[in-house]
Amino acid sequence: MSLLKSLFTVSGMTLISRILGFARDAVIARVFGAGPATDAFFVAFRLPNLLRRVFGEGAFSQAFVPLLAEYKTARGEADTRLLVDHVSALLALVLVAVTALGVIAAPAVVYLSAPGFADSAEKFQITVQLLRITFPYILFISLVSLAGGILNTYGRFAIPAFTPTLLNVSFILFAALLAPWFHPPVLALAWAVFFGGILQLLFQVPYLKRLGLLPRFRLDLRDPGVWRVLRLMGPAIFGVSISQISLLINTMFASYLKDGSVSWLYYADRLMEFPTGILGVALGTILLPSLSRTHAAADGAEFSRLLDWGLRLTLLLALPAALGLALLATPLVATLFQHGAFGARDVAFTAQALSAYSVGLVGLILVKVLAPGFYARQDIRTPVRIGILTLLLTQGMNLAFVGPLGHAGLALAIGLGACLNAGLLFFKLRAQDAYRPEPGWRGFGLRLGVALLGMGLAIWAVRAPAVFWAQASTLARTLHLSLLVCLGGGVYFLVLWAAGIRPADFVKRAA
Repeated sequence: MSLLKSLFTVSGMTLISRILGFARDAVIARVFGAGPATDAFFVAFRLPNLLRRVFGEGAFSQAFVPLLAEYKTARGEADTRLLVDHVSALLALVLVAVTALGVIAAPAVVYLSAPGFADSAEKFQITVQLLRITFPYILFISLVSLAGGILNTYGRFAIPAFTPTLLNVSFILFAALLAPWFHPPVLALAWAVFFGGILQLLFQVPYLKRLGLLPRFRLDLRDPGVWRVLRLMGPAIFGVSISQISLLINTMFASYLKDGSVSWLYYADRLMEFPTGILGVALGTILLPSLSRTHAAADGAEFSRLLDWGLRLTLLLALPAALGLALLATPLVATLFQHGAFGARDVAFTAQALSAYSVGLVGLILVKVLAPGFYARQDIRTPVRIGILTLLLTQGMNLAFVGPLGHAGLALAIGLGACLNAGLLFFKLRAQDAYRPEPGWRGFGLRLGVALLGMGLAIWAVRAPAVFWAQASTLARTLHLSLLVCLGGGVYFLVLWAAGIRPADFVKRAA
């Protein structure tokens, strides 16, 4: 199977989900704007959403997929089935307990995650109410991630990649059609999360049944495979999800800033998730099984070549995305979100956060490519140490930047922290001799630099002034933004083509 073909499959499904995600955010922005109500919801959704990223795109997959692949290859169908049943049974019990605890302790959770909300009794209480509705999403989405890990191990990449679409559909329906039936209306968003989680779980059940791997509740705490998964999960949380933990801490800082700060950071983060999901999550998903197999086969040369392929592809696609987000922050936010209650002031502050976030886009994506290089080799200590160091330094930057830059300073700290995380992971892989760069990197980097320069100059030359994005109609903004994106992307890839880079250069077979 071609890794590039698998990447296109996963990226294509993720693209559908991200487009619907933008539609969902546009609907939420139109109906609710950016203010105390949306701040309350985004705080309430932050913790479940954090665990979605940790389980769905990080720790659980990194811990479970290599072990499941090992069982599938070396232990046979019966042992593989037992592993699935035992892991799912323990996971379900733990999740039910965590969910019950979260619902009961919602006031304490809100106070810890957004202490600034305690200054307003009304804002604090509505956040608690929203959190109690959204907290069961942790249970649903973690089981969805278990199912997704099984399907990915068996090469069914498209199903888990498409599943998040259902949450976006739920959001759109509840926000656009059902909000007037709730009091206050923002409760509709919380129930959208609840039912969206159920839809995602039910969607994957038929595909697990076809594989004969629909989990049955069989708890066995003596199974060594279960404990191997648990031992790997803790380090993976630090190694893969440091940026998400930083986002949660950022919410604490933002809760002390002016009303709307949490929402501005949320909308900017949503735009960052578009390239991160389409490229970073997709690459991590398809690389992990192949890296695990090459390590098990003691093929260090192929292991290194797989990482080299992932790094080159990341830079080829992530660098222009980061430059585009920086140059087109205001056009993107105005075109997508400036409707209804979301005004020009919200556009300006959200664009500031997006520009700051764009500094770390390449780092965020590189982390998702480099981290599997450790977990495929079951190296659990290195990512932990790097993760803890990165988290501490990121919070130090938060304290330094939040005063002069406000909410944009929090975004900048996240971006710089991601770059630091990626840099440390890279140098440690080199120090361990797990990654040896293939020839041609200097020329490759030079050609990328020339293409990025051409792209930046083309966008800058035809970009409309800020007043246009504030006053133009939605159609005019959409058309001009489309022109800028097509022009910038066209110039970038034309320069690369003229420099001799071809799609065939990135064809790579799975291990």
